[in-house]
Amino acid sequence: MNLYLQSLAFTANTVAPIFFIVFLGILLKRIRLIDEAFVATSSKLVFTLTLPALVFMAISSTDFQSVFNPQQLIYFVGATLTTFTLLWWLAARWIKDGRDLGVFIQGAFRGNYGIIGLAVSYNLFADAGLAQASILLAMVIPLYNVLSIIALTLPMQKDGGLSLGGALLEIVKNPLILAVLLALPFSFLGWQLPEVAEKTGRYFANLTLPLALLAIGGSLSLKSLRDTSAMAFWATAAKLVIIPVLLTLGAWIYGFDGQDLAMLFILFGCPTAAASFVMAKATGGNAQLAANIILTTTLGSVLSLSAGIYLLRVWGVI
Repeated sequence: MNLYLQSLAFTANTVAPIFFIVFLGILLKRIRLIDEAFVATSSKLVFTLTLPALVFMAISSTDFQSVFNPQQLIYFVGATLTTFTLLWWLAARWIKDGRDLGVFIQGAFRGNYGIIGLAVSYNLFADAGLAQASILLAMVIPLYNVLSIIALTLPMQKDGGLSLGGALLEIVKNPLILAVLLALPFSFLGWQLPEVAEKTGRYFANLTLPLALLAIGGSLSLKSLRDTSAMAFWATAAKLVIIPVLLTLGAWIYGFDGQDLAMLFILFGCPTAAASFVMAKATGGNAQLAANIILTTTLGSVLSLSAGIYLLRVWGVI
């Protein structure tokens, strides 16, 4: 019994602080202490400055060889491509409207690893987890973006304002990708930043997660729960339960264990990325469905991530 109580406390200490801040963002928006302008500005600040600083500081201060796991990257890419293909094949038999099909597929596979994933990884494994998650993020960003473009444009057989070439250009210019590339020489060669730059970078990095989580909360609209559809329900079930359970089990069978297995569970179990709404809207997809999936997966992930981490802890994985 003591093991179960300890595992429950461990899970609460890992997950609860993250979602408390998300729910605080919802509350602050409701009482109008923050508004849409704050959400837009803070999201832009996180994406362009503080999150790249966090990623850079995490990788640059860590021995690259100790966190880089090519087998993990290979498994992630293979599992994601397989999941994406199966989702499309199954969903196309049920969803006939192209505006809904692409949004459903994107909502079911594209996780918010850049914020929720990094936060959970840091709470679980401190700087080592953050560095490993940052390496994974460098693969997650381009793969998710390219697959999202394909899913959102092909079902409607048109270019809805986003092209594959344009997406690739945005990936190359992505501040997070640039932060990873700039940090790698420091990690490989053991370079050290000057003390002033180190402290400044840490200040910016420490801003990231609280600001980003508040912005996520501020962007959620609980009123849209009334409009939740069967498609949103099944996308949520796939994103939070079916896919992470199957892919984590597959990773365990493949031979992953410990931190590597837990990181893959977090990667596959994150709620749907907020960026999926922007992309759905830009391509003429069902933006309301995209918003509902983001909301239901974000709220549901409080339970699903907690349950997964609890079980991994009880089974001695972490």
